[in-house]
Amino acid sequence: MKNEVQPPARYHHGDLRSALLAQAAELLRQEGIEALSLRRLAERTGVSRTAPYHHFKDKHALLCALATEGFRQLDEMITEARLAPGTDLAAGLRRFVRAYLRFALDNPEQYELMFGRAIWKNGQPTDELREVAYHAFRHYAERISALLVSASLPRGSRPLRVAQASWATLHGLCKLMLDGIYVDQADMEEVSAEAVQLMVAVLGTSTTQT
Repeated sequence: MKNEVQPPARYHHGDLRSALLAQAAELLRQEGIEALSLRRLAERTGVSRTAPYHHFKDKHALLCALATEGFRQLDEMITEARLAPGTDLAAGLRRFVRAYLRFALDNPEQYELMFGRAIWKNGQPTDELREVAYHAFRHYAERISALLVSASLPRGSRPLRVAQASWATLHGLCKLMLDGIYVDQADMEEVSAEAVQLMVAVLGTSTTQT
């Protein structure tokens, strides 16, 4: 019997998009944005060179997708912090601040994509990125607004502006670390603890401590 010619082996993924994003995130952490390319991702993932283009039309779309995943993780941090009336406000803020700083330190290149000029300054975020990023901030603002109901704020203060100011404080801490201005981890932990205390003072301590 003649041996039948077998078709070339092909690598199958149950979810190729997720596999590509996982490889892209790892490559981003290891070598930075410049090392990313759809061709290289195809090689690392074991698929044809054209396969990634079914999910990302170009490198910019891939970068936006990585930023989108970062904001989804941020949204989960907000949920897990359990910032709500009737909870331990200080504990919830500590959870959120620590998780936020840890994410930025562990994923500096992805964090830069989420908030940097490479995407936003040029005005080229994808619709998906805009939607997920704005949803994450709205989620945070809603949590902060709920806490502000019983807080004693200066006349004219707006919950949205308070949420923006507190987020800007966290972002500033991250940038100081990522840009190498603050490099001592112990110092940054103390600074983040002070940031939590300031936020607690602004938001009020009338919530029930548990």
